[in-house]
Amino acid sequence: MSHITSKDDLEYIQPTLVTGGRTYSDVNADVARPMDSFPKGKLWWIAFGISASLLGLLGVELGYLIGYGIGIVGVNTPISWGSFIVTFVFWIGIGHAGTLISAVLYIFRQQWRTAINRSAEAMTIFALAAAAIFPIIHVGRPWLAVIWMLPYPNERGTLWPNFRSPLLWDLFAISTYLTISLVFWYLGLVPDIASMRDRIKESDWWQKTRKTVYSALSLGWVGSARSWAHYESTAMILAGLSTPLVLSVHSIVSFDFATSVIPGWHTTIFPPYFVAGAIFSGFGMVLTLLVIMRHGFNLKDYITIKHLENMAKVVTVTGSIVGLAYGTEFFIAWYSGSPFEQFTFINRAFGPYWWAYWIMMSCNVFSPQLFWFKKIRTNPVSLWIISIFVNIGMWFERYVIVVSSLHRDYLPGSWDMYVMTIHDFLIMLGSGGLFFTLFLIFTRFLPTIAMAEIKTVIKSPGAAKGYESAH
Repeated sequence: MSHITSKDDLEYIQPTLVTGGRTYSDVNADVARPMDSFPKGKLWWIAFGISASLLGLLGVELGYLIGYGIGIVGVNTPISWGSFIVTFVFWIGIGHAGTLISAVLYIFRQQWRTAINRSAEAMTIFALAAAAIFPIIHVGRPWLAVIWMLPYPNERGTLWPNFRSPLLWDLFAISTYLTISLVFWYLGLVPDIASMRDRIKESDWWQKTRKTVYSALSLGWVGSARSWAHYESTAMILAGLSTPLVLSVHSIVSFDFATSVIPGWHTTIFPPYFVAGAIFSGFGMVLTLLVIMRHGFNLKDYITIKHLENMAKVVTVTGSIVGLAYGTEFFIAWYSGSPFEQFTFINRAFGPYWWAYWIMMSCNVFSPQLFWFKKIRTNPVSLWIISIFVNIGMWFERYVIVVSSLHRDYLPGSWDMYVMTIHDFLIMLGSGGLFFTLFLIFTRFLPTIAMAEIKTVIKSPGAAKGYESAH
């Protein structure tokens, strides 16, 4: 478009992703407010106290688990992982939305990502930290778990203890994913940390300490044209590396199940099914966090209803894909003619764990369909409530996959019921405490919104002024 002929044209070329007439200086002031006001803010301290208490509870439970053994949780002969693998896969799925928002949407130049990508990227790091606990503790001797996964000549004459194990694939996939995500997250922080460094006045010891830390973390950023050129090139390279990881990491996690011969697991639909579910649950958690952060830190001009609506649309699409996968599983079980497959899926829906299956269906398939109504998907309260249901439903999805397939296998003589103990619940809640503690610390010490990127979507005052002068 060579020239602006109407206000509609101006709106088209520069969409309203920042409201309230915010200027560049307003962006710096609004985003820095939670960090400048530390340690004020009673609501933050209440939330931090609760999450830190759960984190402390996790430490106590892990110590008790190491001291008394794996028998304190509900695992038994047919179900050897139980809640540990359920919660592990849940947290891995949560971590996927960060890379999708930061990398995939960056490649496709989706400008609405700018207000939400920073928090989503941080969420990825913290979710992976929570997930990393469970593969280590489930083996019963966690102090040996890492050693067993490292490449070294051992007493059995083999370089790898069990290279064919999908758990070892998880180690490679998740460590690579974590490394790329961490570098991409930190790269985006550098210009904003430099902005924080430059606005601090060394009035007391606290401000001097902050300035020293931010100066070190900003890596000498000066914002020159050369720096920005290198920054953009590196960001695109990292985005290109991250994008296939979105698909590969959770595909590899699905191989933990799909490479077995257990009815209900041995299926080729698992990789795309798990990827869609991961994006679905990840966006659900992003909505949960951003709706609260939007209100608590008064960021409504930056995290707008349009941002929340776009995320709701992604949740609707991925939730529909997950629902299609549920139906496909039943169809393939019937079409296969295998009595074992057919029994497994009938047992899921109508067996002893029917309640878990229908909680999963209600939360994952039915509740996101409410987003077809614009009034619901543009209402922050409704969005937040449904996002909670999505998180609950996706945990139950993993519970249904693990428990209902294992508790009744080929031999009726080995059937048994799985019941989570109080320690299962406390370790699961403790992992949530770790995640939210890390996220709350992040919101107080680092910019939660990419200031440098959000400035690129602010309407140009010059363009608007030029239009007004011409008309």
